[in-house]
Amino acid sequence: MISIVRLTEKLFNKFFPSPFTIAVILTLVVFLLALLLTEQSYTKIITGWEKGLWNSSLLSFTTQMMLMLVLGHSVALTKFANSIISLITRFCKDTASSVFFISFFSILVSFLNWGLGLIFGAILAKKVGENLARNRVKINYPLFGAAGYCGLMVWHGGLSGSAPLKIAEAGHLRDLVTDDKLLKILPNNIDFSNTVFSNMNLFVSGFLLLLIPLLFYIIAKVSNKESDLNINLKSFENKKINTKKKYFAEKIDESNLIGTLFGGIILILSFKKIIFSSSLDFINPNFINFSLLGLALFLHSNFKDFLNSINEAIKGVSGILIQFPLYFGIMGIMTSSGLVYVFSDFFTSISSEFTYPIYTMISAGIVNIFVPSGGGQWAVQAPIILQVANELNVSFEKTIMAFVYGDQLTNMLQPFWALPLLGITGLKARQILPYSMLIMLGGMTIFLFGIIIF
Repeated sequence: MISIVRLTEKLFNKFFPSPFTIAVILTLVVFLLALLLTEQSYTKIITGWEKGLWNSSLLSFTTQMMLMLVLGHSVALTKFANSIISLITRFCKDTASSVFFISFFSILVSFLNWGLGLIFGAILAKKVGENLARNRVKINYPLFGAAGYCGLMVWHGGLSGSAPLKIAEAGHLRDLVTDDKLLKILPNNIDFSNTVFSNMNLFVSGFLLLLIPLLFYIIAKVSNKESDLNINLKSFENKKINTKKKYFAEKIDESNLIGTLFGGIILILSFKKIIFSSSLDFINPNFINFSLLGLALFLHSNFKDFLNSINEAIKGVSGILIQFPLYFGIMGIMTSSGLVYVFSDFFTSISSEFTYPIYTMISAGIVNIFVPSGGGQWAVQAPIILQVANELNVSFEKTIMAFVYGDQLTNMLQPFWALPLLGITGLKARQILPYSMLIMLGGMTIFLFGIIIF
């Protein structure tokens, strides 16, 4: 198994360009397919592509996803988060116990917010490694990195998942399709009670939380790659105390009272919505970001520390900013040319009501390798999977969650989102991939089991 993993890793490193280059290549491939498989002219296809690039509602979605990562990252850089991480390190005595706890908390936090979970897992892996290195305990540090990254295999089925959040917004589903018959059938929105908090997803997420840490524990026990580690430490706390005389404006920026009060007001407004709402339709990207903003401000206590954390976190969103419009352009080509119907007819011909969710998960996993973005991938695949689900009489909710499982599954194979973790831990992608791919196989078994029995 390890030899197969290493061969796959070598092939990826040798032949796969940057994610942006892949997005450009996919754009050209879809353009050519539209020319070959439909009767549309190249001018109409280009027009559809350009409209897709600058689709205002999808660009708004881009901003929402960027804020979600940045604000989640900011929360992970607070002293409160650091104290929780320090507490967890006390239970980590060796590689096996360490990867068990790192993976458990990475999954748990990632279910709440993917940006927070990603950075929390990275810092936790770093801190645990640092603690054991001080005590001269030999460890398998790359396995720590894989454990910190595994939360990306549960994120899309969590509270910050792109597809569940967007379909909870009124009108989003109908913005994705152009077929009149489908427009009449599609609901205005699908709230979290039918997706994230559905019986199927709670079952799947619960099993992931229990079995993935156990699988990491077993891998650690059978692995013989432990060694001494010298970690180049990096502090994540706000550093120097400035002893210069402070002006009134600086005192406002550094006021713990003002920062905590403002963050507290936002949190109170969020809790009020939770308490007094009769359904879960209030959970959408704006609500998540509003709550994260309040939490980050409250935990940092002052505006200066908050803004410093934002400056650090914003470095990780460049991929979203520049790549999402390309994915939206691909969606524009597919819908304007009718290519979406060509693909949907193919899936309809090979699928049944029982097999379609499985095929949806597999196809989403494959596409995620080339389009490593839950939001961008949703924009590309949503028109197809909704069309076929309607034709095969498969529930939209189950189809969407099958897509979610496929998208998050192959994050363990596609290390694009691991870049912040690799920067924090000092590891390389090729060091964590052999382990994350083994975890992917375990996750695939759980996802398939959940889709089949529900």
